[in-house]
Amino acid sequence: MITQARSRWVAASWSDLPGLEQDALDQAWNAWLKSCERSATLPAPLAALCPQVRALSIASSTEQRAWLQNRLQPYRVESLQGDARGLLTAYYEPVVEASRTPTPTFAVPLYAPPAGLASRKPWYTRQEMDTLPEAQSALKGRAVAYVADPIDALILQIQGSGRMRVVQPDGSSRTTRLAFAGTNDQPYKSVGKWLLDQGLVKDASWPGIKAWLAQNPQRQQELLWSNPRMVFFREEPLSEMDADFGPRGAQGVALTAGRSIAIDPGSMPYGTPVWLASSGPQTQLQKLVMAQDTGSAITGAVRADYFAGSGAQAGELAGRLKQALQMWVLWPR
Repeated sequence: MITQARSRWVAASWSDLPGLEQDALDQAWNAWLKSCERSATLPAPLAALCPQVRALSIASSTEQRAWLQNRLQPYRVESLQGDARGLLTAYYEPVVEASRTPTPTFAVPLYAPPAGLASRKPWYTRQEMDTLPEAQSALKGRAVAYVADPIDALILQIQGSGRMRVVQPDGSSRTTRLAFAGTNDQPYKSVGKWLLDQGLVKDASWPGIKAWLAQNPQRQQELLWSNPRMVFFREEPLSEMDADFGPRGAQGVALTAGRSIAIDPGSMPYGTPVWLASSGPQTQLQKLVMAQDTGSAITGAVRADYFAGSGAQAGELAGRLKQALQMWVLWPR
């Protein structure tokens, strides 16, 4: 057994891992190679594997599976109390239409970090940013871009990053990335829970929230202000190569759709290969993933947030996925 700050790992057999023979492991190798690009962030036993991981990048899934079983030992992840059951959710990279300047259509600002953010902790709440002259003064000239829908802006802030398509003066469209650049250090409050607690909706997914708002537009500001947390962004170019991957996670590497997860770093270190198994109404997942990110809501031993990718289809899964989870850490022998 190996004990971490918030989990324990119990030695298991490879035969315990559901779906091992079916997974297209070569798809996971891209994510593993990304972790090896930042080998200095890896624990020494994992960093030592990187030369072999690189050499196997063009191997078949059969060869990769044989190497895994020869070089690594699976450990079932449990809480310190011995519970191997956990929770899987998902997140994604939204794609929004945006404008460089405010217009009647595009009037909702996305902000870069304001000057003096670090010197005032916590900074102004979302409501104070909308109403206090001193907060608005600090935000003047800090808008990165403007979007049309305040709920789309909220989704961007909750996901922590996204892509925006901006129409250029010549009529062409350019896509760039909005990367996480900080927060106002206020607590995150779920607008979905706010609606559920009042009995206003039964479906607190984003489609459900938008449907409720369409019927109750006069309560939009109240809903937005129920979450005091605000995320600030920085704009990054998006090359053709970058477009195939997601934003950078907490490990500092670009996330891979379907193969990167956010975890509690008290349960396992970044860069850890993990066998993930989850069955539920939204999806069936039995696959190799890499622990490459974290999030404020991702706490506990058997807890993962699955990076679903970019765009509307990924957003549909991310908005609804909440199901049982089992995890096995794959650790060098």
